[in-house]
Amino acid sequence: MKAFWEIIYSYSVIPALWVLLHLFGLFNRKARRGIDGRRNLFDAFSSQVAQLKPGKRIWFHASSLGEFEQAKPIIAELKRRHPEIRIITTFFSPSGFEHSKKYHLADVISYLPFDTRKHARRFIDILSPDAAVLVRYDVWPNHIWELQRRGIPILIANATMRDRTNRLLPLIKSFHRYVYNAIDDILTVSESDANAFRRFALTHTRIEPIGDTRYDQVSLRSAEARKRHIVPEHILEKKRILVVGSSWPEDEEVIVPAVVRLQEVVENLLLIIVPHEPTVEHIENLEEELYGKTSYIRFSALNEYCGERVVIVDSIGILLTLYASAHVAYVGGSFRQGIHNVLEAAVYGVPVLFGPRHRNSQEPLMLVERGGAFVVEESQSLYRTLLNLLTDESARRSAGDRAAKFVQANVGATDRFLQRLEPYLNSSVTVNRQLHTFVEEK
Repeated sequence: MKAFWEIIYSYSVIPALWVLLHLFGLFNRKARRGIDGRRNLFDAFSSQVAQLKPGKRIWFHASSLGEFEQAKPIIAELKRRHPEIRIITTFFSPSGFEHSKKYHLADVISYLPFDTRKHARRFIDILSPDAAVLVRYDVWPNHIWELQRRGIPILIANATMRDRTNRLLPLIKSFHRYVYNAIDDILTVSESDANAFRRFALTHTRIEPIGDTRYDQVSLRSAEARKRHIVPEHILEKKRILVVGSSWPEDEEVIVPAVVRLQEVVENLLLIIVPHEPTVEHIENLEEELYGKTSYIRFSALNEYCGERVVIVDSIGILLTLYASAHVAYVGGSFRQGIHNVLEAAVYGVPVLFGPRHRNSQEPLMLVERGGAFVVEESQSLYRTLLNLLTDESARRSAGDRAAKFVQANVGATDRFLQRLEPYLNSSVTVNRQLHTFVEEK
């Protein structure tokens, strides 16, 4: 049956995906970047791998930037414990590759080749890894099966699966059973995720809930961010600070009326708003929304600050640092397609607010259940909740403490993951690179 699925996948599914991707690339810039980025992939990849110093090679694969953030605490701790290990990272999406290609702990950074049998064989011939770590969900069958044939250990970190996933439909389930059964360890975020994987009745694979490395990563990043001071102290002092992170226009339609009302009651309220996409058009539309209602200034012009009550952040990459200054935080996306990362605010002991669309992630609901976060349905409920938190010091501190304790209670998945990975690195089943030769296919 496995041979049947390999043939169907390799000679029907993959050719169809190849055609669809290239058609999509005619109209979509991101897809086109992914196609162009893979031109001459093997020449560039071979050159990078040839320059690696001796040492065990661990291959990490992530779909995109968000998944790679989850791999970073594992990589950092692995390099701390074993400096001689060589880290090879690959990405499927151009956003992940382009934003991570200068990551200092990776020895090789590349796109993952398209998942044909030929590409998978050639890629693994060149790389000859001692173990492979896939992050979250990006599992490409031909690469998995090729690793399995060579006896190379395969682990999934931060594995997740919804109870109602399409992968559990009868015919699709049969296919995925043969894919997942090639993996040695599926290490899940939660017990419910582990139970979903157990429904495949895998015979070879160890399935175990060990937690989510995102908690470890946000804890590490926040410790570094606390050391940075990107807003002058004279602007922040004696203020009540509301940081709105990763906002979309749908969030801002709710936030602006509430904040304008609040500024009449809370005289020292400063709003720092960080759009998810700080394009010129978005910034100008936000300024138009604020015009005549309150005073505002762009982050890039803070050296000219004269008491403005709203700071519009027109830069990227500084949200985590800004959350460190907040008394209360609002996390965007929750009046649109789905909420962004609530942990980045909660880690600082800051009460977190968000809108009704937050079920794309488990953490918001868990944070609400523990009293560290609040759901707001519209502008009036946002106003009431903010007024309470900004004027009742005891309520704000209590909610903030609960938020911080929630994050800290979930730190530790990195160490538990390495407890599963490290035995493979000391095992005799890994590839003897000196005995492995190949003729590269042209």
